[in-house]
Amino acid sequence: MPNIVVCYKWVINEQDISVKEDTLELNCSRAKYKISDYDRNAIEAAVRLCEKYGGSVRTVSYGDENVKASLKDALSRGPAEAYWIEDPSSITADSYVTANVLAAAIGKTGAYDMVVCAEGSSDTYAQQTGARLAALLNVPAVTYAMELDWQDGNIIVKRKLADIVEILQMKGPVVISVLPEICEPRIPGLKQVLAAGKKPSTRLNVSELSLSDEQLKPKNRLIKIKGAVSERKHVLIKEEDMAKNVDKLLEYLRVE
Repeated sequence: MPNIVVCYKWVINEQDISVKEDTLELNCSRAKYKISDYDRNAIEAAVRLCEKYGGSVRTVSYGDENVKASLKDALSRGPAEAYWIEDPSSITADSYVTANVLAAAIGKTGAYDMVVCAEGSSDTYAQQTGARLAALLNVPAVTYAMELDWQDGNIIVKRKLADIVEILQMKGPVVISVLPEICEPRIPGLKQVLAAGKKPSTRLNVSELSLSDEQLKPKNRLIKIKGAVSERKHVLIKEEDMAKNVDKLLEYLRVE
């Protein structure tokens, strides 16, 4: 029976972000938080596997003072327990720091067959955490997973690579990063939401993880985020003959 750890990120809901017209800076003052859309797929994939074959799912998340609010949502989606690391270092953390913290935290949660995470988070989509985790945990990494299965203690992964599909069979432990199309996450019902409040959750302090100051120091520094501006040429084609409109449109596109 698979024993699975799922890593997820509690992120700002991008639908609540507005852009200031004068400075193009992002206004997040009214933004709410959510589990990263792609991480919901990762949680769902792990839960479905354990629903089919037995086993257990636990989650690990690293964030600022807002991360505790994610626990009920995460646990309502099927995991049996949750671990969370609340620390100000997460505000400036890049993939290097995040992987260091998550790897150390996973080591505190017990044995596992696989660590499942999304290919990237819905805020930065850096696509680094899964591979870094595997290196730190000293286990194989499998990326771009589009299907997961379990047969007689073997992990079966269908992996999407450009114009081919690769099918792998392996023994755990392994870190698997999944694509969004692996499954459609279910919406938790009232019963699942109420049950989530009774499931165990454990806070881990960064000080407990035996990480050095260097391991908590980002390699990348975010200077500024601005909204993108689309420059439009406002070309209008108004020929009476529709065929001429199409011809002119195609000509403009060829030039561009």
